[in-house]
Amino acid sequence: MDFEEKTISSEVIYNGKVTKYVVEDVRLPNGKESKREIVRHAGASAVIAFTEDDKLILVKQYRKAIEQVSIEIPAGLKDNEDTDGMMTAKRELEEETGYRAKEWIFVTSFYSTPGFTDEFLEIYEASDLTIAEDPLPKDEDETIELLTLTYDEAWAEYEKGTLRDSKSVFALFYWKMLRLKAE
Repeated sequence: MDFEEKTISSEVIYNGKVTKYVVEDVRLPNGKESKREIVRHAGASAVIAFTEDDKLILVKQYRKAIEQVSIEIPAGLKDNEDTDGMMTAKRELEEETGYRAKEWIFVTSFYSTPGFTDEFLEIYEASDLTIAEDPLPKDEDETIELLTLTYDEAWAEYEKGTLRDSKSVFALFYWKMLRLKAE
C-alpha cells in the first residue's frame, strides 16, 4: 500500500526565530487532495544529567504555550554552529545549569509530534558533572531556576502535573528503567 502524500504546493506563512509555518496542498494516496499545516523546526537536544548522589538536574521555567510553570530536563535548539546533537546537548547543559559533564551517552532520538511538526529531538545522558568556572551565559529570554531532585521528588512533580513535557517524562521512565536494571 502506498502511504506517501505528494506535495502539490507549499506556502511559508510565517518564518520565525525558532520555527517556520508552512501550509501544503497534498495529493493523498487515494487521489484526493488535502491541506497540511506544518511547523518546520531545526531540531533540539535534551540532557538527562545525574549528579554523583543520584539526583536529576532539572530546570524550572514558565512556558507560555501551556500558561504554567514547567519542570524539565535541560534542552534547547540546535544553533547554526552546532555540528551535531551532542554539541547542542553540551552547550545547553552548560547554559541552563552551569554544569559540564565528562561522561556522555546517546540515549535515543525521536520526532516530538510528527502529526504537525518535523522537530527531531536527541536525548543524551550526562554524568560525572562539574561546575563550569566561567559557564556559557543563559539565553536572554529565559528565566530559569535550577533544581536537583531525587527520584521520588521528580516523580512527585510528575504527579503534581509540573513535570509533564514529553522529553522529561521520557527521562523519568528512563531513570526508572536504570533503577530496575540495577536491582
